[in-house]
Formats: sequence, structure tokens, C-alpha cells
Amino acid sequence: MRILITIRIALRALAKNKMRAGLTILGIVIGIAAVTTMVSVGQSASALVQSQFEALGTNVIMIFPRNRHRGGVSQSSISLTSQDSDAIVQHCPSVLASSPIVGTMGQIIYGSQNFSPRELLGVSADYLTVRNWAITRGEFFTERDIHGANKVCVVGHSIVTALFQTTNPVGEQIRIKNIPFRIVGILERKGANMVGQDQDNVVLMPYTTVRKRLQGSEFDNVGAILVSARSTNVMKEAHREIDELLTERHKIRPGDRKDYNIENTDEIARIFGMVTGTLTLMLSSIAAISLLVGGVGIMNIMLVSVTERTREIGVRMAVGVDGALGVVARQRGGDGAVLGHAPGG
Repeated sequence: MRILITIRIALRALAKNKMRAGLTILGIVIGIAAVTTMVSVGQSASALVQSQFEALGTNVIMIFPRNRHRGGVSQSSISLTSQDSDAIVQHCPSVLASSPIVGTMGQIIYGSQNFSPRELLGVSADYLTVRNWAITRGEFFTERDIHGANKVCVVGHSIVTALFQTTNPVGEQIRIKNIPFRIVGILERKGANMVGQDQDNVVLMPYTTVRKRLQGSEFDNVGAILVSARSTNVMKEAHREIDELLTERHKIRPGDRKDYNIENTDEIARIFGMVTGTLTLMLSSIAAISLLVGGVGIMNIMLVSVTERTREIGVRMAVGVDGALGVVARQRGGDGAVLGHAPGG
């Protein structure tokens, strides 16, 4: 019964100071909303980073060429080759699959339509395994297509939407650099990567086809090599095996800078995870300060309310009311309780 009376008194007191009570409640609401929002933003960022690296492919190791330094002099050379990619699969027990990457540029022509893909890549038959990608319609090209530099390709959904709309493009012919290519498959949707680039706006074809027919090159150099380790647990072992193999194959002497660079997606993901984790902590700390400010606001209102009733406390004590200060304190505590629960409805 006493609790109900205290609540009624608190409500009447707050009704007399609507502006003060409203501002305090607003401060608490903003603080709680800030904490919830910032934590959600941090968790969403972490989930996005994780999903983007999963879209790139699981357990992926990327190898890029670079100029070799010998005796302080930079020497340009054919750094990575498709034979390096084959050797990695053959001689590195921790490696599941490997694919050379040869990139080029060119417009797609289909009938009277033109379209510029974001990526036009030459890859091997193991590329889908490395990227953890699948074909939704048709099939991927084979080793036979690679050996023959056949004019076949696989396209992403963005290209299908732009050029073919609802028509099944498998079996259709497109032209790139005035060379006809037959579409043999459609890739499953990947969406945008972490920097907003459309991964479905891509054409894949045998790397030998790109090199021979689109680039007109007789050299065996490739732009990169993508490797998939057998599991996350052997990523470091796979990295070490690849490094030792390429050092031997490229005849790199002690003291010379290597003509390749190996990057590990797990390591990159870990760094991004640390960054997003730190960001989440910082945002949560800022939001917690907002919540603390709301709490201080409640405390100030209670203090002001008690101060305003100093005369009442004195009168009660003068006429002999037992626990006069406690009565007022309970009433002001009721004010604080009502304010504290107001944001939660």
C-alpha cells in the first residue's frame, strides 16, 4: 500500500515538472538507444566482414608477382607462371586446389547490345573449388578446354540480367574483342564484395584462351595464383610449403628479395576482425557515456527535488513527524524509479 502511495506522489510531482521529467527521460532513451545501436552496428560490421571473406573462398591463399631485387637492383621478370600453380598442387600436401589468374579488359557484344564486365578473367578448372563457387545452370569448362584454348566462357548473373533478361544464355554466343565465345554456364550469385564491387559482373574463361586469343601472348606469366588450403588448421603449413617451393623454383638466393608475395585471407580477416572489434568497443563506450549522462540526470532531478522540499522537511521535523527525511527520500526515490522505468514502457 505504501508503495502505491509513493508512486502516486511521484507521478503528481513529475506532472508538476513535465519539462524536467521529459528531458531526463529523453536522455535515458537516447543513452539506451545509443548503446543498442552501436553494439548492433559493430556486430553487423563483423558479420559483414566474415561473410565477404567466405564469399572470396574458404582457406584461400593469394600469390602475387613482384619485381625481384638482387644486389640492390630491381630486376623485372616473368615472376609467376601457370607451371608454378601446377607445381603447388603437386608438391604441397596442405594444398587442396590452385588456379592461375590472367586478367584482361574487353566489351561483350551480344546482338546489338554492348556491355563492359567488371572482370574478364582467365582461370583453371579448379577455380570454382578455390573460390567456393558453384554453377547454377550449365557447366564449367574442363581441362580439355584449357589445353585447347577453346572459346568458351562462364558468366555471372549481372551479365545475364543485362544482356539476356529472362532468356537462358547457356549455348548462346557472345563476342569479345571481335572473337566469338560460347556460354557454357552461369555462376551462382555472390553479390557485392566488401568494397562494393559487383562479384557477379564477371566473365570466366580458360586462362590459356585469354592469354592466346585475347592477349596474343606466348609467355606463360600469370597475374596471380589463388590457392585453397585443405583446412583452416593447415593454413600456416600451406603458406610455408608454397614459400619453400617457389623459392626453390625461382632460384631465389639468400639476401635477395622474393619475386612474389603471399597473402593469407585468414590473416586479413583476423586483422579486419580486430579493427571491427575495436570499433565496436569504442562505439559502445561512447554510447555507455550517453547512458551514464541519463543516469546523472535522474540523480540531479532527485537532488533538486529534495532541495526544493528542504522547508517541508524542516516543518515535518519541527512538528515531530518521525522519519520526515526518510519519507521525503522515499518519495524522491519514487520519482527516480518512475523516470527510470518510463523509457521501457
